[in-house]
Amino acid sequence: PSVPSRHGAVKADDATKTSPFHLDLWFYFTLQNWVLDFGRPIAMIILPLEWFPLNKPSAGDYFHMAYNVITPFLLLKLIERSPKTLPRSMVYVSIITFVMGASIHLVGDSVNHRLIFSGYQHHLSVRENPIIRNLKPETLIDSFELLYYYDEYLGHSMWYIPFFLILFIYFSGCFTPAAGQGRMPLAAVLLVGPSSLYYWYLVTEGQIFILYIFTFFAMTALVLRQRRKGLVPDSNGLFLLYSFVITLLLIALWVGWLWNDKTLRKKYPGVIYIPEPWAFYTLHLSTLRGATGG
Repeated sequence: PSVPSRHGAVKADDATKTSPFHLDLWFYFTLQNWVLDFGRPIAMIILPLEWFPLNKPSAGDYFHMAYNVITPFLLLKLIERSPKTLPRSMVYVSIITFVMGASIHLVGDSVNHRLIFSGYQHHLSVRENPIIRNLKPETLIDSFELLYYYDEYLGHSMWYIPFFLILFIYFSGCFTPAAGQGRMPLAAVLLVGPSSLYYWYLVTEGQIFILYIFTFFAMTALVLRQRRKGLVPDSNGLFLLYSFVITLLLIALWVGWLWNDKTLRKKYPGVIYIPEPWAFYTLHLSTLRGATGG
C-alpha cells in the first residue's frame, strides 16, 4: 500500500512489478527534443530576420523557453511512472538545477547565435573572431568571454548534469525479474533511432562526452549488477540503453569523418576531439549557403 509522506504518496518497492513501454512520454520527449532543441537554431536561420529583429528574442529563443518548461515536466512524469520508489529530494533538486542551467543557457546562446548574423565564426575562439578582437576598449572582449562561459560551460553543466542524472535515476528503476518482459516492442524499436540521433546532437553540440560516457558506463555497470540478482532491464530500460549504445556509434562515425579537419582540430585540441555541429556549419556550410543564395 502507499505510504503518505511530505511529497505525496510513495509507492512500495515491488521487485516483481514492471512497467509497460511509455510510448506516449517517450514520443513526446523525442519530438519536443527535435523540435524545440535541435530545431531552434534552424528556425532562427530560416525565418525572415525582419520578423525577429536582432535586439529582440528570436524564434529559437521562444523554442528554448518552451523547452525549459516542457522537458522538466516530461522528466517528472517519467519518474512518476517508475515502478520503483526513487529518491524524491534528489529528483527535485535536479529538476530545479536543470531549469536554472537551461535558463542561463537560453540567454547566452541567444546572444551567441545572433552574433552569427554579424559575422561571428563559431569555429573560432572568442578572441580569434574578427568581429571581437578589434573591439575597444579591450575589456569588452572579457565581457564576451564571460558570456561564452555562461553559455558553453556553466549553462551546459547545470543543464546536462541533472538531465543525465535524472535519466540514470529513472533507469535504476527499470528492471524486472521476468526475462520475457525484457524486450522492446515495435514502437520502441522505431523510436530508438530518432532518440539516438538527438542524443548524438546533444553530446556533440553540448561538448558533454565525458558526462555522457560516465552515465553510459554507470548504466552498463548497473545492468551487470542487477543480472547477478536475476533482474533484466524492462522495455523502457532497454530503450534508454540501446539509445545510448547507438549514440556512441554515431559519435565515433562523426569523429572519424572529421578526424583530419585541421581547422576544427585547432578549435578542439586535446585528447578528446569531438567537433560541434554548429562549428562545422559555420566553417563549411554557411559559406556554401551564402554562395548559393540559400
